[in-house]
Amino acid sequence: MKYLFFFISTFSFAQQTQFVDFKSVLGKIAINPIEKTVSGDVDYDFDVLKSIDTIKIDAQNMEFSDLKLNGKSINYINTQKQLQIIFSFKKGKNNLTFQYLAKPKQTMYFIGSEANDNIQIWTQGQGRYTSHWFPSFDDVNEKVVFNLNIVCNKEYQVVSNGALKFKSELDGLSVWQYQMQKPMSSYLLMLAIGKFKKNSQKSNSGIPLEMYLEPKDATKFEPTYRDSKRMFDFLEKEIGVKYPWRIYKQVPVRDFLYAGMENTSATLFNTRFVVDSTGFEDRSYTNVNAHELAHQWFGNLVTAESGKHHWLQEGFATYYALLAEKEIYGEDYFYSKLYESAQQLKFASRTDTIPVLNTKASSLTFYQKGAWALFVLHEEIGDKAFKKVVKNYLKKHAFQSVNTQDFFVEIKKVSDYDLDNFSKVWLESTVFNTQQSNSLLLKNKSIQILFEVEKLKKKPLSEKKEFLEKTMKSEVHFSVKEAIVNQLKEDRFREKESLLTLALETKNIPVRQAVVASLNEISESFRTQYETLLEDKSYQTQEITLYNLWNNFPEQRIQYLDKSKTWMGFNDYNLRTLWLTLALSTPNYTVDKVALVKELINYSSINYEANIRQNALEKLLAFKIINDVVLGNLVNATTHHMWQFSKFGRDNIRKLLKNPEMRVSLERIVPDLNQAEQFQLNRLLKE
Repeated sequence: MKYLFFFISTFSFAQQTQFVDFKSVLGKIAINPIEKTVSGDVDYDFDVLKSIDTIKIDAQNMEFSDLKLNGKSINYINTQKQLQIIFSFKKGKNNLTFQYLAKPKQTMYFIGSEANDNIQIWTQGQGRYTSHWFPSFDDVNEKVVFNLNIVCNKEYQVVSNGALKFKSELDGLSVWQYQMQKPMSSYLLMLAIGKFKKNSQKSNSGIPLEMYLEPKDATKFEPTYRDSKRMFDFLEKEIGVKYPWRIYKQVPVRDFLYAGMENTSATLFNTRFVVDSTGFEDRSYTNVNAHELAHQWFGNLVTAESGKHHWLQEGFATYYALLAEKEIYGEDYFYSKLYESAQQLKFASRTDTIPVLNTKASSLTFYQKGAWALFVLHEEIGDKAFKKVVKNYLKKHAFQSVNTQDFFVEIKKVSDYDLDNFSKVWLESTVFNTQQSNSLLLKNKSIQILFEVEKLKKKPLSEKKEFLEKTMKSEVHFSVKEAIVNQLKEDRFREKESLLTLALETKNIPVRQAVVASLNEISESFRTQYETLLEDKSYQTQEITLYNLWNNFPEQRIQYLDKSKTWMGFNDYNLRTLWLTLALSTPNYTVDKVALVKELINYSSINYEANIRQNALEKLLAFKIINDVVLGNLVNATTHHMWQFSKFGRDNIRKLLKNPEMRVSLERIVPDLNQAEQFQLNRLLKE
């Protein structure tokens, strides 16, 4: 679940895989967190299938030494993008060894510092980027059995692909030996290094399930990993093919680029999903968890041969994640999510001119339309046939690359379903088939009622109020009640007050949250009811409620601030940063405002994760608490590896530069910045 994905299958590599088959590799590597380098010995075994005079290994900006082919020194070319071995290769088995040194500019990320005792090192090779830290293959069709021996400071845990075969310690260092048994694409190679606590379980089929957290988050284990084993057992049974690897690990890492990444046997995910029981209500890891797990079959066991067939990974992972959520949350939830994605796809199809079977398709298309295509197919050919198709498809192409026709071949064996029409409608067309999707959605009773609610959108409230009140009082799924609240946004408060009261009385967090989001202005008559939202077990609800109450009732501000002064919220401190800005903006609130300013500014510094920093910077800028330190922290954001955060920094500096005084302030701090910060700020100053 990356929401960005790049497949590169260059001509040279598509050609090379016909001549050379790399079988296995042992990498003995050392990580230096101070120098931010990775170095070591690499030992590749490969078969030459046809005579060839040059073999290429992708390697970005690396240094090489001591290259030997079958134990003898060999000539090579280092293009800084590839290691090219020049030799008259004949058919047969070969061994290649060499040493390398890399200082990755991307793909391997060094987070934190020794000074703060919070170092983390992790990789993200999705698509074609592992070659920035390990000499490997940007072509997803070259599958290799990877084995790594990793040397690092003994204070840190090391997680990599496969089973941990051995761990030893010497002179303050530890060596972790990880071993794979089956081949995989290079982009699925991973490392995660840091201080973690491990919790182990076993699946019903006996697969070890290892779940990691930082020690400070140890109490959040249950809500973070809730239903993990249940989903594993469900997917293994539903897919019908035994989990293909020997172990499954999950590790949350700070400042991760995406929601999650399904490296073979070891998923990395964003720390925003590390939650307590209250945070679980708004930021559950459940869907991401199921999605990345499904990829262990769809993407890792069988890999799309090119970007054109990317839906075979993301569409399948999205659909099977939904099936796992259906197992946990029920059929109404399942259909409500399908309805939600159908609405997105219908809207997007007005401007999106790229279909599923296209390398340049959007994430929405690959993920959601791909999932819809599978849902349609599942419904049309029936559950028994669909499961047989998936099972046969995975077993036939295990540890290989696949395309859409490979999947279709298995469908034709069990069904005479019109695949030509299916492909044209769901995979080759940019139009979303509303008629067919509605027909399938309407099999669910809650969706039937939701459709009735949606038909009433343009009618005056007086004509539909009775029906809406009856629905709000019913046992219908909460998504329908949310839709009712959202439909009332433009109506006068007096006319909709009774419906909003009913919504609050549901005690359902998403429905009550919809009420919060629908009201900016709160009448005095509704204040007491609205204040109950401060007690909801939802940090998101509490954040919006606190701000709206503070904004609408100035005379009650001190009361609200006293009530919320110990709140922290999610692990991005959403409630704490809001409280600090509100306290600083309340003139008659007796607090040490210098200390509060210092605390808020500190949250915007490099000592914290990007999500905390952005929350703090948003508040500082919105409430105009800006000094040289704040500006420096904002400039530093532009150098961050997370594009969302760096863009946030650039966009806000551009806004500030429109103010002559802010321009002078930004120009003044240039000499105090490091080289990367100076480069980014000078570029913005010249725009």
